[in-house]
Amino acid sequence: MQHTGRPINVIPSFAQKSMTANCARILLIEDDTRAAVSLEKLLASEGYAVTVSHRGDEGFARAQSGHFEVVITDLRLPGLDGLELVRSLHAVKPRLPIVLMTAYGTTETVIEATKRGAFEYLIKPFEMEDLLEATAKAVASARLMSEPVDLGATGSDGDAIIGNSRVMQEVCKEIGRVAAKAVAVLIRGETGTGKELVARAIYQHSARADKPFIAVNCAAIPETLLESELFGHERGAFTGAESRRIGRFEQADRGTLFLDEIGDMTAFTQAKLLRVLQDKCIQRVGGKDLISVDVRILAATHRDLEAAIREKQFREDLFYRLSSFVLHLPPLRQRLEDIPELTKYFLRRFASELELSSAAIHPQAVIWLQQQSWPGNVRQLANVLRQALLLARGFPISADNLKTVLAKRSDAGAASDQKMSAFIDEFLEGARQGALRDTHAAVIEAVERQLFTRAIELAQGNQAKAARWLNVSRQTMRDKLTQFGARPPTGNRERDNAE
Repeated sequence: MQHTGRPINVIPSFAQKSMTANCARILLIEDDTRAAVSLEKLLASEGYAVTVSHRGDEGFARAQSGHFEVVITDLRLPGLDGLELVRSLHAVKPRLPIVLMTAYGTTETVIEATKRGAFEYLIKPFEMEDLLEATAKAVASARLMSEPVDLGATGSDGDAIIGNSRVMQEVCKEIGRVAAKAVAVLIRGETGTGKELVARAIYQHSARADKPFIAVNCAAIPETLLESELFGHERGAFTGAESRRIGRFEQADRGTLFLDEIGDMTAFTQAKLLRVLQDKCIQRVGGKDLISVDVRILAATHRDLEAAIREKQFREDLFYRLSSFVLHLPPLRQRLEDIPELTKYFLRRFASELELSSAAIHPQAVIWLQQQSWPGNVRQLANVLRQALLLARGFPISADNLKTVLAKRSDAGAASDQKMSAFIDEFLEGARQGALRDTHAAVIEAVERQLFTRAIELAQGNQAKAARWLNVSRQTMRDKLTQFGARPPTGNRERDNAE
């Protein structure tokens, strides 16, 4: 697909429609009727539209001819076994995520299936929450690869890059220049400017557009897990590593890997990433074998990497490896002339999502929007418009509606800051008086105690769900609950294992 030369208008991922459960179509291939019924009910209860096949050959035919966001399949099937299904389906639809269920997860067969295209695999018996988590990730990945970034179509209801300002037109030209080049790209810009969507636009206009696109948020994954997430691990490599896992580099082989918030990566992981970029080989955690990978890297950050280099927090050699081409996204305050078009886009989209017959805004309200500084950039503008649309209750949004929304957000932020300051001051006072030696560790422990205890309470004792919310492993969740003496609420247990 060639770049048209028209202005590309960028809307970041925070404005996109939810793709976790809303209308996502799932193909479930399971020959065990009882298990199929159970899994279908579970997925349907989460809002997925589920189609069930009981044979491998039948499932392959449906997946090949139909439109599905994700395929969930057993390994051992009549007609066509799961391994051959994964190989064949990935060959014809390489961007269709496949979640593999198996009772034989430690065998080379499962690893081979994952290398040949399986997005994720679950070892039976598994927690239902694990299946839901894998499905949600697969649906999100399918959306990143399959939903196009609309180029220059301001009337679009899908993902689009909005803005005809001079600075945005320059961004569009740079996307067009670099998309087809086999070089690493560093996308820089403040939080909320739309870096992920620009990465998707580059991917979709590249020669690798028919291959996988894998996105990893380096800031959202705990330091202890990021290495495993990127490079995979061998069974027994660390506590909780019950089976071998294929990392994102192997999954993105011959495709594109988007590393968001690269500036938050630790020094150790930076060094390992540099070796991968130099040698084009990865080594799983706990493994000895070198595995060749062919991956194009797109990275993004809101941090000042030059300052981080001076402070010895980011490797200079890695910076130059990642920045063969640097693309700067301007903050919203530098393109205020784009706000009217952005406002139209968001109101049209939110009206559809909220099932409103129409959405309108007074001209004076738009002028007021253009007079604000928007420190949160397009993300903040989108959130304010969404809340104002609800506040207006079907009437045209006024400037007063917008002021009310911003005032509430400012008051809430100020109150939160005051509570946090009081919390920190209490520890610092103890340190000043000599009553507290390791202040940093004490603060971290106090925060973790509240975080893990409250998470398990809100999850009603479901450790898998609480771990998923916090983006930690279930082993970490169990260890922290034990450390803090927290116990799940009485009478609440985790969901039954899948059959």
